[in-house]
Amino acid sequence: MNFRVAVVGSGAIGSYYGGKLAYHGRDVHFLVRSGLEEINQLGIDVRGRKESFHLAKVRAYKTTEAIGPCDLVLIALKATNNDLLPELISPLLHETTALLTLQNGLGNEEFLARYFGAERVIGGLCFICLNRVSPGVIEHFDYGHLTIGEFTGFPKPRTQDIASEFKRSGITCDVVENLMRERWHKLVWNVPFNGLSIAAGGITTQDILQDDSLRLSAFRLMDEVILAAGACGNRLPANVTFEQMKRTETMGAYKLSTLLDFEAGRTLEVEAIWGEPLRRAQAAGASVPRLEQLYAILKSLNSRRQ
Repeated sequence: MNFRVAVVGSGAIGSYYGGKLAYHGRDVHFLVRSGLEEINQLGIDVRGRKESFHLAKVRAYKTTEAIGPCDLVLIALKATNNDLLPELISPLLHETTALLTLQNGLGNEEFLARYFGAERVIGGLCFICLNRVSPGVIEHFDYGHLTIGEFTGFPKPRTQDIASEFKRSGITCDVVENLMRERWHKLVWNVPFNGLSIAAGGITTQDILQDDSLRLSAFRLMDEVILAAGACGNRLPANVTFEQMKRTETMGAYKLSTLLDFEAGRTLEVEAIWGEPLRRAQAAGASVPRLEQLYAILKSLNSRRQ
């Protein structure tokens, strides 16, 4: 089955996953709000130590009206731009269009369900180290696998069909039965490393690991996220902290995309990555003082820059 795919948000994530699908012959159409001319001229170029590919011919458009209805929409905008999605997505819909959000944090599936119906919504978690260095040029540092799950209920035939499309395009893609548990699992890493990289003054994952106090802070934040997940009904494996630390050690001096956003003056996904997990933890009665403190620092930094 060859879906007609739209990519909304052609930054690092959208360009990589949409580019992989298109490179392997899938019918992919990219919404490009900035850098359209460069991408039309030069295509999409992914450069990495483990894989590189160049998509010379990109079906790129300035509006979603120009793309028209699709079978699958990959949503890779930052969560801070969710207010744009109702207008952007509506022209892409037909009766059975599926919406796959590849965004970070909590609350994105709920947002889409509110506007477009829960039955359309699938969540995706990207385990990958990417940076967009210019329009159409993506640096790929490590990993690349994708995990997807239905927002409501167990996997459906369409879930497996979508996973198969990714697999046929060279992307490791797993289907999970409990999407929310996987969201919390990813937050065990995102909360400490994205947060500390900014709060500690603009540092890499390697800097965090090599500083004893920051490494300990990362461990304690991970423990709080695991506690919060359990309080919210999503118990995580006992070895998740060790697993996440070992994974981080393989990344080298990786400069996270959230830090790059901060340095470029872009709005941070503070609410999706730190605020919403904190609110859900507190509502469930979990004590998470370090997460609360980190959220307050990042919220303050974000608001002062705006």
